[in-house]
Amino acid sequence: MAPPAFDTVDTLILDLLEWMGPNPRPYAEVIEAWRTSCPRLPVWEDANDRGFIARHRAPRCGALVSVSASGAAYLDEHRQPLLRI
Repeated sequence: MAPPAFDTVDTLILDLLEWMGPNPRPYAEVIEAWRTSCPRLPVWEDANDRGFIARHRAPRCGALVSVSASGAAYLDEHRQPLLRI
């Protein structure tokens, strides 16, 4: 769980990074799921501005996005690993 000092956008950025996972995803898929026109919840925009998203191009796949190294570090720093029983 995120520390209490986090605001809603910070928590949603962590959710975005977790949702994206370790493998690249098509840009269109990510934008469809995460872009918002709400000026109070600029999750996609803030994650990009902070350098947490990397963009790639792949033959026959088009535009891809993935969690950048700094995004992965941010996620590791602010999210507890799931407990497995």
